[in-house]
Amino acid sequence: MPKELTFEQELKKLETVVESLEGGNVSLEDLVKRYEEGMEHLKKCRAKLADAELRIRQLRSVDADGNAQTDKME
Repeated sequence: MPKELTFEQELKKLETVVESLEGGNVSLEDLVKRYEEGMEHLKKCRAKLADAELRIRQLRSVDADGNAQTDKME
């Protein structure tokens, strides 16, 4: 099973795909494949950002012992 990439690694791959598309020396078939690859990286980046945002919103405060207080999921 392939190792899951970090947000930064996914973003770098997305940037590489975008740069290759902007280069202009790509056949139509390669352009479509790279576009699909870029969309997959974008989807994964968005999911990682949404997860991070949710985790940050859940961490509302810290109690006297330094334990994070979280909101219940609604």
